[in-house]
Amino acid sequence: MESQSHLLSTIDSPAALKALPEDQLPTLAQEIREQLINTLSKTGGHLGPNLGVVELTIALHRVFETPKDKFLFDVSHQGYIHKILTGRGSQLSTIRQHGGLNGFLLRTESEHDCYGAGHAGTSLSAALGFAAARDQHQGEEHVVTVAGDAAFTCGVSYEALNNVAATTKRFIVVLNDNKWSIAKNTGAIAQHFNRITTSPAYAHLHEQAAKFVEWIGGKKARHLAHKIETGVKQILLPGVIFEDLGFRYYGPIDGHDIPLLIRTFEFLKTQQEPVLLHILTEKGKGYAPALAKPDKFHGLGKYQLDTGETDPSTTPTYSEILGHTLTNFATQDRAIVAITAAMPTGTGLASFAHQHPDRFYDVGIAEEHAALFASGMAIERFKPFLTIYSTFMQRAFDMIVHDIALQNLNVRLCMDRAGLSGDDGPTHHGLFDIAYLRGIPNIVHMQPKDEEEFVDMLWTMTNYNQGPIAIRYPRGAGTGAIPKKNPALLEIGKAELLRDGTDVAIFGLGNFCAVALEVAEILAQQGIQAAVINPRWIKPLDTEMITLFAKKSSLLVTLEDHVLLNGFGTGIAEHLSDQRLTTPLLRIGWPDQFIEHGSVPILRKKYGLTAEAIAEKIIRALSACEKKLSPI
Repeated sequence: MESQSHLLSTIDSPAALKALPEDQLPTLAQEIREQLINTLSKTGGHLGPNLGVVELTIALHRVFETPKDKFLFDVSHQGYIHKILTGRGSQLSTIRQHGGLNGFLLRTESEHDCYGAGHAGTSLSAALGFAAARDQHQGEEHVVTVAGDAAFTCGVSYEALNNVAATTKRFIVVLNDNKWSIAKNTGAIAQHFNRITTSPAYAHLHEQAAKFVEWIGGKKARHLAHKIETGVKQILLPGVIFEDLGFRYYGPIDGHDIPLLIRTFEFLKTQQEPVLLHILTEKGKGYAPALAKPDKFHGLGKYQLDTGETDPSTTPTYSEILGHTLTNFATQDRAIVAITAAMPTGTGLASFAHQHPDRFYDVGIAEEHAALFASGMAIERFKPFLTIYSTFMQRAFDMIVHDIALQNLNVRLCMDRAGLSGDDGPTHHGLFDIAYLRGIPNIVHMQPKDEEEFVDMLWTMTNYNQGPIAIRYPRGAGTGAIPKKNPALLEIGKAELLRDGTDVAIFGLGNFCAVALEVAEILAQQGIQAAVINPRWIKPLDTEMITLFAKKSSLLVTLEDHVLLNGFGTGIAEHLSDQRLTTPLLRIGWPDQFIEHGSVPILRKKYGLTAEAIAEKIIRALSACEKKLSPI
């Protein structure tokens, strides 16, 4: 897909964009699409969302002036075009690569990125904060927030909308309506937007909106704006929900019509009241495979340019295993229900939804509601599996404490993408769930060493009815271990000894268990006998196993795909202290900082979490314990 013109090569700043003749902007949009499709086929990334906002982003930068004016993109995974137009186009090939551009907006990356985000529903509240600060300073800058229709399934979005009219008179919200978040949007709000866009009167409204921007000026503009407002309200009252919250509602208009967008924004920036512009866009516009499979192309790895196909994996991911396993369990157990927050494909639950649609609930991007919803079902003797990425489960922390754990409800928390999430970076790394769960009473928490044990743990969760139980598991595939046809019930709080030894005992949690075995082999070559324990249980710990090896080993070591502060190793340290055991403990995990984006192997090497680096740390620690060793 090679472009015949080279406008894009001349755009190194918003000022360069403003200098282009307006009739060349559609050509620029086409070149941007071609660059996105070509580049992301080699790097992976959020292709579909960005293809849908090309014209919108061009129009925003044409009318407004960053960094003085503030753009906030909800989630900000659709910020690639914004990066291109603000001088980072030559670096697009580094997107999501270690040391390259972040896949989301990042304040430290550019002065044009006023707010870093990564979770949905955040932009409205943050933008309102910017507007309030501007008003306090008596500034003249504009604040524009772009929020997809999926953001309006978030409760926090409505908390912000409820406060706009009482906070500021100048505030611009762009509702980017493409009917998708990652999966198809669900719920009453999505249906409400759909009724607007499918109304027979929409064509009339669109024509009026076009005339409106064509005739901007004086009384004509005011009169026509009133006519459009009246027309909008006649179409099933689509803007009433926003007008009741203090917004002037405009739209819906074509979000791919650059002249229309430019004239509309020029008008909106003159308004002295909060305004909401409803635009219609196509997620994946300009690339047939992305249009055909919007959920797949929301965010993906490398793909074939011509077909959009990704390299097939022969090893199923943990997410896929969860989906198939729960589907099979639910066939035999009518009490099992699956709940997710707008992530049926990402969490692997698409198969469950297909086989058991009456027991599958996608609540939209509303993790807090999902947790409370699961609580109600648990009280009525169902077995809810609440399946959410670790980084998003943080949003439901209050509900996990106050509603699930306090009432000791049988809710099953499945935390996907626990540990490092690689290219998605710090907003998506699941490095904190042990810390935020281990201090809560009544919760059982575990992590499997491989896929076979994962299925055993899911079966154990299904049959556990003594309160909340949680499982964390990594992104992608594991070791390739094939689950047994008949899963086993695991004894709560009982670890597994994989390899005995007397010099050092390594507790390798979850996906670090395989690393622990590698470390043991390296140590054996140096004459050091290392025991390897698969802990399985983060809470409760197998205190008997810990005590046994504390008494027979010179050093205990913990490995975890989690931050060290208040992590798995901290739990072992607490036990040693409580029992007054003086065996030295070496805790190995991620440091007390937000880890940047990059491939997992690169980041593990950088932070000393490879088998070789860990073995060296253990040898140094043993040397400090005055144990005689041959040099490595």
